[in-house]
Parts: sequence; C-alpha cells; structure tokens
Amino acid sequence: MTFLQSGILGLVEGFTEFLPISSTAHLMLASVLLKIAQTDFLKSFEIIIQLGAILAVVVYYWKFLWHHKKIWPTLLVAFLPTAVIGLAVHSVVKRYLLGNTSVALWALLLGGIVLIAFEVWHGEKKDGTSDLEKITYKQALWLGVFQSIAIIPGVSRSAATIVGGMMLGIRRRAIVDFSFMLAIPTMAAATALDLVKSAGSFSLAQVNVLAVGFAVSFLAALLSVVWLLRFIRNHSFVSFGVYRILLALIFFFAG
Repeated sequence: MTFLQSGILGLVEGFTEFLPISSTAHLMLASVLLKIAQTDFLKSFEIIIQLGAILAVVVYYWKFLWHHKKIWPTLLVAFLPTAVIGLAVHSVVKRYLLGNTSVALWALLLGGIVLIAFEVWHGEKKDGTSDLEKITYKQALWLGVFQSIAIIPGVSRSAATIVGGMMLGIRRRAIVDFSFMLAIPTMAAATALDLVKSAGSFSLAQVNVLAVGFAVSFLAALLSVVWLLRFIRNHSFVSFGVYRILLALIFFFAG
C-alpha cells in the first residue's frame, strides 16, 4: 500500500466513521476502486486507523466528558454487550466478513431502507430524553446490543446506535452525542484487540503507512463530527438512507 492510498483510505475512514453510512463498507469499496489487495494487513489497517477517528472524538468531547463524569458508567454499560460479542466473534468476522464486498453491499442496501422507513414511520419522540445524564442503564444496555449489530460490515455502528436510541425514546441530538462518545471505548477496544494479535507482524514500511492513515483519519473525523452535529439540527437521516441505497445499487450493477 502506498502513502497516497493510505491517505485516501484515512480520508474515507475519517469522514464516514460517524455518519450512518458505514465506514467499514466505504473502506472496502474504496480498496476495490484503488485495486488494493485484500490482505491481512489491509484488514488490520482498516481497523487500526479508527484510532485517528477516536482521537477526534476525544478532542471534541474532552471538556464535556471531564465535567460530566456521571455519564461514564452509562457508557461502560453500553460498551459491555459489544465487548462480549465482539471478543467472541472477532476472529470469525475478520476472516469471513471483512473484505466480503457482497455482505457489505447488502448491509448498505438494507440499512438504507431501514433508515428511511424508520424516519417515515417512527422518527424522533419530541418528549424523549434530551439529557445524556438521564439515559438509564437499561437504555444503555440496549444501545450496546444495537451497536453489536454493526459487527457485520456495512451495517454502520452510528446508524445502529442512533436508530436504536431513538426507538428507546432518546432525542436525536442526545443519541448522536452518546453514539460519538460510545465510539471511544468501542473502537479503542477493537483496535487494541487487533494490535495485540497483529502488531508483531507489521514491517517498518507498514507502520509508516498506518501513521499516514491515522493522521488523515483524525483530521477528517474532526470535520465530520462538526458537520453532522450541524446537519441534524434541521435534517433527518433520510438522505443518508437514500445515499446508502444508491451506492449499493451502483456497485451491484457495476460488478
């Protein structure tokens, strides 16, 4: 993998990680377009550059997390289902699902339909929970279960937690903020698990490639978080659903 390819993938990861469109699917499709071979290093690369996106969220929410420590236990409860399920199926997912374009495309398509249907028939409850510190442990546990569905490439961690949260009666802005912060332990754990299993096999050249992807991912994710928080003030997620469907259909017909 070249530095240019690494930078492009870092850009894709950063911009798509926190949008309800699946960064994993976009990384897989971008790799196909860039003609990068589906190797074990590429699979690790796609997981590890998430650290850049994580750092962007830490930077953006640092003051909030520091001054609202009551939310930490709730985030931990939400993280637990994903940790248990992710640890149990990590090897299977990395071996059989990561890099499987067909799985990612079907997940994009069906996820787009779900997003549109949800916004049309359910949407946001105006009397829902808007204070993050009032999210209950029961709601947090269910959010963790919803997030676990994103283990399937193409599902989108953000979409799963945001839709799940709104179904549980949490306001749009509140669940988007919660989803962003929940990404910190979730993605950090996924990256750490992969590093423990794969880091020893990386060459110096591969480490340098990872560093480029990490840096670009951080900058792109920071811009993406700011943009999405502004977008949701006056928009639903229907446009993301339409985008997912169109992207999947384009690749289906192109293939």
